Amino acid sequence: MLSVWLRVIRIRFLLASVIAVSVGLVIHWHLNSAISTVDAAITFAGVLALHASVDLLNDYWDFKRGIDTVTKRTKMSGGTGVLPEGLLKPSTVYRAGIGFLILGSLIGFYFVLSNGITIAIILGFAILSIYFYSTKIVDSGLAEFFVAVKGTMIVLGTSFIQSNQITLESILGGIVVGVLSSLVLFIASFPDHDADKSKGRKTLVIAVGKKNAALLFWLFPAISYSVIILGISIGIFPILSFITFFSIPLMFKAGFGLKRNYDSIDELTPSMSSTLLFSRVTGVLFVLSFLFLLPV
Repeated sequence: MLSVWLRVIRIRFLLASVIAVSVGLVIHWHLNSAISTVDAAITFAGVLALHASVDLLNDYWDFKRGIDTVTKRTKMSGGTGVLPEGLLKPSTVYRAGIGFLILGSLIGFYFVLSNGITIAIILGFAILSIYFYSTKIVDSGLAEFFVAVKGTMIVLGTSFIQSNQITLESILGGIVVGVLSSLVLFIASFPDHDADKSKGRKTLVIAVGKKNAALLFWLFPAISYSVIILGISIGIFPILSFITFFSIPLMFKAGFGLKRNYDSIDELTPSMSSTLLFSRVTGVLFVLSFLFLLPV
């Protein structure tokens, strides 16, 4: 049963939130050479609870709308398959999603009491967007934008909890990881194109068409890398952040694979895996770049 719950929570995709919180922490450490480990641990718990909530509610609503029953599932797309296979009851998954949302909200409220209105705004955005993500947000074609903003908010909020300040470093760092996470969602929507469209969902891939969307792939890493270069050039990111460019081969593998196979679910799977690996490797390298200072 534990394996079923780990599957429906999409445990491996939680790494995106781990990276986002880590970026917020290392940025604060880079600026102040200190971290509150207690607040850091509580932040991890709250963010992971909210992330689990959005994944559980997404599985519930995709099943209720019949999307997961008509799409072809891969290891990267098409839902977890837990509900279509009858491994859990839809009501159970829904209650678990709401439970994690309440847990994450309570943890967030703790920081509202200690850090004030800024965290309240971030928390309010998180609660509303998580609850409406699988219905209103995805249906309006704003899913990728939401994920990018969510990643930015996690980094910004994590850094603010530690320092009580909004910094340019945390804003730009948040954009880097937010856009990388958004890219993973973007490419995973290619195989779901027909099922999503048949059920009235409007993703970015549906809005512009698969062929044009394959070209849009390059915009995501271009934004992340451009922000990293900007941060380095104005002196707010360490020069060691250039190590994120070591992930470029993974980007090319994913992008060119998408160009060739955007209309084939089976042949697209390796490109989706490469995109996930590119996003995570780039994020981890970005985190590491703040931990080691090069001599001047």
